[in-house]
Amino acid sequence: PLLGLPEEAQLRDVTLSQLEAHKARLTDVLYRRARHVVGEDARTLQAAALMRAGLGKGDNLQQFGRLLEASHASLRDDYEVSSKELDLLVELAQKAPGVAGARMTGAGFGGCTVNIVDARYLSQFKQQVVDEYSRRTGLNGKMYVCRAVEGGSYIG
Repeated sequence: PLLGLPEEAQLRDVTLSQLEAHKARLTDVLYRRARHVVGEDARTLQAAALMRAGLGKGDNLQQFGRLLEASHASLRDDYEVSSKELDLLVELAQKAPGVAGARMTGAGFGGCTVNIVDARYLSQFKQQVVDEYSRRTGLNGKMYVCRAVEGGSYIG
């Protein structure tokens, strides 16, 4: 069995240490893709725990932002679904005041990022990120401001 797991196991059942222990059995590309999936699953679980605990408590928001940025790096380097334009957007956002985190979003190869920005810095964010992106690339950057709300739930 692959990675010493039962046949019905899914990649989400693999730990990073198991993946590392079997790295030599995988091609470089397959290893990096699997590392992204295993890491992304762990980051998602950590992010959910931070949200349950409250992003306004302690340094939870900063930890959440670091998870977003680690996710982007993994999508860029291990899964290879980013682009120079997306990487520029994330890089500009990471340098902007009031930004807790940034990453590409969607299926990749597009041009959209999600950024966690303190509302007090939105005008500055637009100037330093969106306008600078447009200036550097010649593309028409746009910003959509969204406010997070509780998701839907099943009542039944």
